[in-house]
Amino acid sequence: MKKKFVVFTTLFVFSYAAFTQSVNRLQKPNVIYICSDDLGYGDLSCYGAVKITTPNIDKLSANGIRFTNAHSTSATCTPSRYAFMTGQYPWRRAGTHILPGDAALIIPTDKITLPKVFKNAGYATGIVGKWHLGLGEHLNKNWNGEIKPGPNETGFDYSFIFPATADRVPTVFVENHHVIALDNADPIEVSYEKKVGNDPTGKEHPELLKMKSSHGHDQTIVNGIGRIGFMSGGKTARWTDEEMPLTFLEKAKQFIEDNKQHPFFLYYALTEPHVPRMPSTMFKGKSILGFRGDAILQLDWAVGEILNQLKASGIEKNTIIIFTSDNGPVLDDGYQDGAVTKLNGHTPWGPFRGGKYSAFEAGTRIPFIISWPGKIKPKISDAMICQVDMLASFSKLLHQNTPDSDVMDSESMLDALMGKSSKGRKILIEQGGALSVVKDNWKYIEPNNGPALQTETNIELGNAATPQLYDLLKDIGEKNNLAEKYPEKVKELAALLKHIKQKSSQ
Repeated sequence: MKKKFVVFTTLFVFSYAAFTQSVNRLQKPNVIYICSDDLGYGDLSCYGAVKITTPNIDKLSANGIRFTNAHSTSATCTPSRYAFMTGQYPWRRAGTHILPGDAALIIPTDKITLPKVFKNAGYATGIVGKWHLGLGEHLNKNWNGEIKPGPNETGFDYSFIFPATADRVPTVFVENHHVIALDNADPIEVSYEKKVGNDPTGKEHPELLKMKSSHGHDQTIVNGIGRIGFMSGGKTARWTDEEMPLTFLEKAKQFIEDNKQHPFFLYYALTEPHVPRMPSTMFKGKSILGFRGDAILQLDWAVGEILNQLKASGIEKNTIIIFTSDNGPVLDDGYQDGAVTKLNGHTPWGPFRGGKYSAFEAGTRIPFIISWPGKIKPKISDAMICQVDMLASFSKLLHQNTPDSDVMDSESMLDALMGKSSKGRKILIEQGGALSVVKDNWKYIEPNNGPALQTETNIELGNAATPQLYDLLKDIGEKNNLAEKYPEKVKELAALLKHIKQKSSQ
């Protein structure tokens, strides 16, 4: 009798544990945030592209909500990623501009972050891909030892990244504080001030390049491509451009497989279609848009592979997927890769004006799709949302309290994200060359003495010495400046922008 009781008790404990885990999983959906790099609003077929087809992302769109008025906070990557992580507008903090590859960490380790929200809710957290938010406490760090603080100190249990961008040194993978495959006999040295070591540079030896630069990108050559910055050593640790995205994909799939038994949050930071665009061999020449188009096809395939992994793991119905981009598009961003000469009528910026770096809408108006099978009904939403809102939104979903002082710019858009409301933000600040404020479809761009055109990229920056006012409801392309016609509206929005700017971020 006693033996039967022990067996029964054991079975009950295991059954109860399995039941509890099942209930827990249903209450806490997995979340995968897929962020592409420099992908434009018009680069996807579900957003109207006709010169390229993105079937896997289109599938996400067809099964979820496609937002038409979604934004990054900024028209460049470091600040927009800072906002996504912290829930704060990046212009509130000095040093959130585009970082060099040897920059120190700019994410506060003593403040709430998006991955910490998930950790506090009992999630496993991971980042795979591009980081570009700094590593360590200082410049000139030792790349040959433990590199910290970094992603792990900002809330990620697991981290597999490269430090900055693919066009910046060091071109190595860093996994949980350490460079992968480092040979201690060949230590890494990095400098953004002077040449180090004997590696050839693109400026000195252009004959060694397999992809020539159009502007800049002529320092240390790695894999036949000139980079920004100087690097020596680490020969066995350097990745090749063609295999680097595939490695990130495999690490993302492995994280999903390893954590499928409990809730997880994965930030999968794709590198495509950022320069240098050197897609894997199986994608070269697959589009009519040059290597940039090939990179977008590779990106779409990677999204499909993530969907397949979720299905194989049996968790696709309990996983929220968000697909987006960190900022608007750019064609010639430093390399002669066919993005301009093989554009073939494609419009990466969609119906908008500007692009990456710009205060005009194409700088921050980005693709944003959310899918949760069986939970979110497919629709198209024109609610104004922003990536800075992810922190407050998921805090609400997971019943996590966060101090108001830490999320002052993040607003919960959970009802809009779940398709329960068509209402989004009432006010949004956009950061390009100048700051803009959007309210009730009116957009005010503050006066800025910067150049009107970035000549290297041929992108209108949206800078002007006088105020600009656009009615986005009637003029989505920002062609008609109405500042002189509506001076009271200019005065109102200028005062609003000033008020928001004066709020302390600390």
